[in-house]
Amino acid sequence: MELPTPAFTVDIDVVKRNTQKMIERFQVLGVRLRPHMKTHKTLEGGNLMTGGTRRGIVVSTLAEARLFADGGFDDILYAYPLPFDKVEECAALTERLEAFQVLVDSQEALGQLMKRRLSRGKRWQVELAGIYAHCGNTYGCSGIAEIQAVAQATTTATLEFMSELQKAGVACPASSIGSTPSCSHPVADMGKLTEVHPGNYIFYDVQQMRIGSCEMEDIAVRVLTRVIGHYPHRNQLLVDCGWTGLSLHSLGQLPTGYALVEGHPDLKLVGMTQEHGRIEPIAGNLDFSKFPLGSLLAVVPYHACATAAMHPAYYVHAQGKVVALWKPVRGW
Repeated sequence: MELPTPAFTVDIDVVKRNTQKMIERFQVLGVRLRPHMKTHKTLEGGNLMTGGTRRGIVVSTLAEARLFADGGFDDILYAYPLPFDKVEECAALTERLEAFQVLVDSQEALGQLMKRRLSRGKRWQVELAGIYAHCGNTYGCSGIAEIQAVAQATTTATLEFMSELQKAGVACPASSIGSTPSCSHPVADMGKLTEVHPGNYIFYDVQQMRIGSCEMEDIAVRVLTRVIGHYPHRNQLLVDCGWTGLSLHSLGQLPTGYALVEGHPDLKLVGMTQEHGRIEPIAGNLDFSKFPLGSLLAVVPYHACATAAMHPAYYVHAQGKVVALWKPVRGW
């Protein structure tokens, strides 16, 4: 099958390996894995991340919540400070599902919930159900030792806060932390938590590799792009992948520009417009004969979440053959 470019491709064997490793990692620690759906936003990915149970997930938008509820998922946490304009839809999901949970971080948010009475025998649980922390400062780490130091600090702070709540007579049944770096290299004390909620690990990306979360062979996604122009006077190739096919999230932080060109560490994606990318050699002159017009290049994205958000469909392949088309939900 000749794919239209730019095309977001997913290696299903790598995805299955990544998701199974995370499941097994926290089975060993005795901690519940509540995977985050925001990276891929697909029923197929959710099924793999939950080991087929379709129970216990995190979403970042109500569009995701609707998709997964319609797809037979339950026990969904909307991990976003409650938007007041979305109380009605949160109430409808609460009435519909066995468990739909929202985050509140203010008395005003709690008051907005309480204004909406529930039907079907449901009621808002106003007791503290648990505490949730992202552990997002792992994204500033470099290497496993730094990741684990942050994971330890976050875990310790969470457990200490739980202890203080207990001393104050406040029941807090659940503690949840998570980020892909910390959950890719968990510390032993994370076994004292109730659950973790990483998400990016289903795909991984260049950012995660640079942090130390994964290796190149763990990155499941590529963006295929075609060479559409030769410009010897600029020592430059033009490709049909701009920021609408890749995103600008890396902000040129890599020596290779906005992404990695697989198999060509000597190339640099120096810039993008909406629909075009400009590629130059890091040093020396391009051998244009190696990149004929119409030929394909595979770009490894810096941030898989941002790149996936640019595409209406993912081409899922195994051993070089497209075996499925995943369609992510969009909107909020």
